[in-house]
Amino acid sequence: MHGLKELRVIDASGGIAGSYCSKLFADAGADVILLEPAAGHPLRGWSASGAELGGEDAALFRYLNASKRSATDGADTGGLIAGADLLIEDSDARASERRALRERHPGLVILTITPFGISGPLAGRPATDFTIQAESGSIGARGRPGKEPYQAAGGISGWTGGSFAAAAALAAVRRARATGCGEHIDFSLHEVTALVTNCYLDLMWGILGRPPVVGSLPNLETPSIERTRDGFVGFTTYTAQQMSDFLLMIGRDDLRTSGEFDQFAQRLGRLDEWEKIVHAYTKSHTTDEIVASAQLLRIPVAPIGNGRTVLEHEQLVARGVFVQDPSGGFSRPLPPYRIDGQRPAPPRRAPRPGEHDGRIEPREPADRHRLGADGSGASKLPLADVKIIDATTWWAGPIATQMLSMLGADVIHVESIQRVDGARSVGGTFAARHDAWWECSFIFLSANANKRGITLDLSQPKGLEIFAELIGAADALVENFSPRVMEGFGISWEQVQQWNPRCHYVRMPAFGLDGPWRENVGFAATMEQMAGLSWLTGHVDDQPRIQRGPCDPLAGMHAAFALLVAMAEREHSGRGHFVECAMLEAALNVTAEQVIEYTAYGQLMERQGNRSPDAAPQGLFACRGHCAESPQWLALSVVSASQWRALVEWLGGPDWAAAIGSTLRERRDHQHAIEPRLRGVFGERDRERCLADLLAAGVPAAPVVDPRALASHPQFVARGFLEELEHPIVGRQATMSAPFRFASVEHWLERAAPTLGQHNVEILSGLGYSPIEIEQLAAEKVIGDWPG
Repeated sequence: MHGLKELRVIDASGGIAGSYCSKLFADAGADVILLEPAAGHPLRGWSASGAELGGEDAALFRYLNASKRSATDGADTGGLIAGADLLIEDSDARASERRALRERHPGLVILTITPFGISGPLAGRPATDFTIQAESGSIGARGRPGKEPYQAAGGISGWTGGSFAAAAALAAVRRARATGCGEHIDFSLHEVTALVTNCYLDLMWGILGRPPVVGSLPNLETPSIERTRDGFVGFTTYTAQQMSDFLLMIGRDDLRTSGEFDQFAQRLGRLDEWEKIVHAYTKSHTTDEIVASAQLLRIPVAPIGNGRTVLEHEQLVARGVFVQDPSGGFSRPLPPYRIDGQRPAPPRRAPRPGEHDGRIEPREPADRHRLGADGSGASKLPLADVKIIDATTWWAGPIATQMLSMLGADVIHVESIQRVDGARSVGGTFAARHDAWWECSFIFLSANANKRGITLDLSQPKGLEIFAELIGAADALVENFSPRVMEGFGISWEQVQQWNPRCHYVRMPAFGLDGPWRENVGFAATMEQMAGLSWLTGHVDDQPRIQRGPCDPLAGMHAAFALLVAMAEREHSGRGHFVECAMLEAALNVTAEQVIEYTAYGQLMERQGNRSPDAAPQGLFACRGHCAESPQWLALSVVSASQWRALVEWLGGPDWAAAIGSTLRERRDHQHAIEPRLRGVFGERDRERCLADLLAAGVPAAPVVDPRALASHPQFVARGFLEELEHPIVGRQATMSAPFRFASVEHWLERAAPTLGQHNVEILSGLGYSPIEIEQLAAEKVIGDWPG
């Protein structure tokens, strides 16, 4: 596979986000050069378990930087950048140099990944993954009612940031190579964390009319992860059918009849009673027994995976997901996609520091053309020439195609009146307010903004005929149902090729198109449960908890990136390509640190509540006036020795702090003694004053923001992250857009998500259907605008 072999990427970043972004490029064949400081890349010495490395590069570094080359940042840097298509950085320290680079190299794409973006009132603020989660609303929605909220563990902002950034950067590079028009991408980890971990709760609040935000929101899904006779099992019951089948499985047909626990609010309101009912069943059965029973009823279910057990899971073994790193010593997941049945080339060992100094050949980026006389290359969105047929549902597929639509693609979302997009069912919350409640789903409205919509009954020959006509003019078809759905309509790769040999076909099954779990259904929570995110999330004295969301967008961005790789491949092959991107394998690529720590160092990573391996002290602290009606949580995260000294000075230099060393290991070892002292101090002080003082001293801190109020967050307002769209049912609403700014783009969203069948006439007329023919299609329920 040719892939991205013509691209050169310079990675001058030092964190997870930039490293994972460039890893995706390296996996696809790009020439990625790691530009390192003289002291070496920061991750060369990092192990989450604190393992003694013995002078060897850390295993996580080797995972992230396999197949790359290394050069020392110095005199030759300018020449390296001159020959690059993409420069990745994760600091705004070189802002003036960046401007000069863009002037000297107008076709260069520069990706700048920072905690809050390079503009807005929070730009430049010290931050960690933990404080970013607090500031983004993520922590504020996660927790047992009445208890301390908790983070989504695993460094989620960096890994999701890297995947989103890769898709954006590859699209920008595609345009640059075609037009000579480079780009500056200002990427915000704050925005991507708000996008992937809150399930669009802010838009839900907008549809409700934005009543005053009072009290705290933390809650948990139930049933979700439950104790079994020999461990834990995870369920996902998002639909009414799944919930009904769950009650059937646990032997409570009486509750199916009464309906008293049908709704999430009903279960949450009687949580203790409900959990006793569930555990009466789960604690009397083994995890394997429950998984088998749930799968028979097609209830999304999973064992709770960790860095050891995922290596043994039958589906992952059958698909050969884990391999030995080329340097030896640990296992690593393969990239989560296949193109024409082939995974990307096996990784090469990660480079030694400066290994390729003086050995990197000069290069002029290929196919970089000058702008046309009309300058049109500068104004076109990167994917303005792309048309995509979107046969996706819920969130993972729709957010993939939405990202492509924001980058310029014409996306037509396909559903039917017989089977509407599953995400529309969330609109049932508003059934009392709107007759057309399916138009009120905050998830559907968010993930499908910028698209056109058509309804087609693919079980009818005429519906399939029209679908074939759409494919005939498309660059890609994307779907994310369980494998049997599209195959049941006769829509195979061979059929797509007959309809249009240049059309790509992207499939996003939960577990892959082969293996014993092929036909099983799964949602984002299922992937969190299986891949290890849930294993690390939750309080130490509680149990594993789901993170609520990130695995859908993660799967979506990996699929979007894989499609862009396939599009690059088509430039050489002249034909469409078949892309498979399994949701579970995308999740495993970003939870790889658990497998790496276990296989490299024998350390099984465990839940730490609101603590993290890379910071101490870290946690939530209630400030003065804290109560249920007005929570005053402050998130604190101390990474470096200098930050610890600044915190101690702010505390007044107490004797107890002076007795604790300043290294990370020393601080981690004493967290049990530090935290009670901090709780006492913060409990007596005003939160806003604490935040101002700590941030001024360079100590990462943040308020725990309520996810219902993100539209008014000063940073999001300043950067235009939420854009207002007019919708015929829910009115004008602030809607999340892309978590990055392009220098050449003012805004990302052009239209609200389509109402059911909104563009039937427009799209069918474009295919040559007459008004009479369109009326006949509606009469036969091939198309329509009302479920039924």
